[in-house]
Amino acid sequence: MDLKQLWKQRRTGFWNGILPYLGYVIQSGVAMVFLFLVIAFSAWYTSFVQHIPAGFPIRWITLLLLAPLVLFSSYRTYLHPADIVFLRPQEYRMHEYLKNSFARGIIYKTLGMLLVFVTLWPLYVRADQDARPFGWFILLLLLWKGLSSYGAWQELRMVQIGAARGYRLLRWALAVLAVAAWLWQPPQRSIWFLLLLAVVYIVALRIPSKHRVSWERLIQVEKGQAGRVMRTLGWFVDVPSSGQKVSSRRWLSKWGSGLPWNAGKAYRYLITKTFIRTEVFSIVVRLVVLGMLLSWWTAGSYFGIGVYLFFLLLAGVQLGALRRSHSESFWIMIYPISGESRRSQVLGFISNLHALVALLMWLPMLAAGWSGLSMTIAALVLGVLVIYLMRRSQGNKWLKEEEDE
Repeated sequence: MDLKQLWKQRRTGFWNGILPYLGYVIQSGVAMVFLFLVIAFSAWYTSFVQHIPAGFPIRWITLLLLAPLVLFSSYRTYLHPADIVFLRPQEYRMHEYLKNSFARGIIYKTLGMLLVFVTLWPLYVRADQDARPFGWFILLLLLWKGLSSYGAWQELRMVQIGAARGYRLLRWALAVLAVAAWLWQPPQRSIWFLLLLAVVYIVALRIPSKHRVSWERLIQVEKGQAGRVMRTLGWFVDVPSSGQKVSSRRWLSKWGSGLPWNAGKAYRYLITKTFIRTEVFSIVVRLVVLGMLLSWWTAGSYFGIGVYLFFLLLAGVQLGALRRSHSESFWIMIYPISGESRRSQVLGFISNLHALVALLMWLPMLAAGWSGLSMTIAALVLGVLVIYLMRRSQGNKWLKEEEDE
């Protein structure tokens, strides 16, 4: 069996199943919106670089932008549950299959990191009087990106889940520490420190026991990656549902448990638990945190309003995916709950949560003070309008889907 060819066939088969939906994505207007945002950002960024405010925290901004990109590692293996039986006899040759996943996982993420770095460089070199050399900076990012990707791959092979989680936290801490040391410490001192850090990390990775091929974990990761692609397409067009990662999140388990046990709250209870335990929760939290930071940074400007509305729209799209969470469940259809009650409960939960997100991202805009009060109020009014329009759009889509069925 040619394992390299098998990997290519599976990759081609997966993306051939995705391509028919891309036309609908383009027709939805997302390409025009993206082009408009690129043009608007380019104009604002050019103006900002030419008029950088005094005391601008460029090193913190650089750390917040580059450290996550250095850390981010994901791999597409295209493995299926049946491979545990049919490919396991070839386990001693699986490095031929998996090395494509490892290489592709590094290359594409590295290109994205370099694109952000090159975009950030004009601002960094003008705002930091003690800016690091361009070539050395890129070399550091490339080396640490490769080290972080290697560490993430080794985490997937570790026998114990607890060890993998511990090493993931270690990798995050070391990556943030490495970028911070390079930004704040003298170059010669930081280079020796980073070399020592890298050597210690590589040696530490040899300690945990590892599988030659961690079949169950790789299949689970692949299922989550494929599901994420399909859920993204689901923002624009109806696609076949795919499994998603479910997390217990015990610290939030009581949320929703206080709802009355009656038909009027049954679906709200279900959708609350679904939100807590799926990836939608973590994605929305990240969007809120990033949106709050950018709202504070751009407070009191027209661009700040655009940033606020953009993140509010992204959060609304993510929350809107909740209404499809159980659309294909047989048990939902036999519950003694009317379709109208189900719609009102779900849309009410999404709208309330969307309003909370809007408030959290709006509060940092108050940093603009009295001078930017008109902009701050305008952002709030437009945010309320976005919430209303998105709820109305989701309700209309739901009714249309029911009529088509």
